[in-house]
Amino acid sequence: MAGRAQAAAMVRATGGDLYDANFDASLLAARNEAKDLCFDYNYNIRPSNTSKQQALLRTLLGKVGAGVTVVAPFWCDYGSNVQLGEGTFLNHNTVMLDCASITLGKRVFVAPDCCFSTAAHPIDADRRGQGLEYALPITIGDDVWIGAGVMMLPGVTIGRGSVIGAGSVVNKDIPAGVVAVGCPCRVIRPITNKDAEMGQLWKGSSR
Repeated sequence: MAGRAQAAAMVRATGGDLYDANFDASLLAARNEAKDLCFDYNYNIRPSNTSKQQALLRTLLGKVGAGVTVVAPFWCDYGSNVQLGEGTFLNHNTVMLDCASITLGKRVFVAPDCCFSTAAHPIDADRRGQGLEYALPITIGDDVWIGAGVMMLPGVTIGRGSVIGAGSVVNKDIPAGVVAVGCPCRVIRPITNKDAEMGQLWKGSSR
């Protein structure tokens, strides 16, 4: 696994500079290794075998906190640049293009069909055709809820406790404690004490 980690670290260290993503042999080998591990996780382990799932996740990813759940299928580029805080939950079809670091805090909820893409390509077609790309980190704070079908683009940070509505395209930072939605994603309101009161009503429900 050292080769995969070293290759991922090499990309991460570029800090937004262009690098050869398509034709560098070490990066191609590292991604193939990660894809093989993803394949095993998605198709060779029964969902009920949680101990085997957790062991493979700890081989694949850079950090896996206690109580993390990743529902198959799950795909990533390198894995070594992904860090998942304790209690975090990733639902079906999460994709993490972790050329730069992708860090999710504690108790982050990710709905189905979400994509976290740290990688981007030059606007210039000539450089793009040479296989060049760059990568910027994605950081998600504690207690964030990300709705279904959200696209997280390179370099964004989501503040603690915020909610990102389904179908959003997040291309800029979102502060803590807000509800944000849209394409591009925008803050629509703060999260207030009334939201907590609704939670109390739910706890008291007989249904």
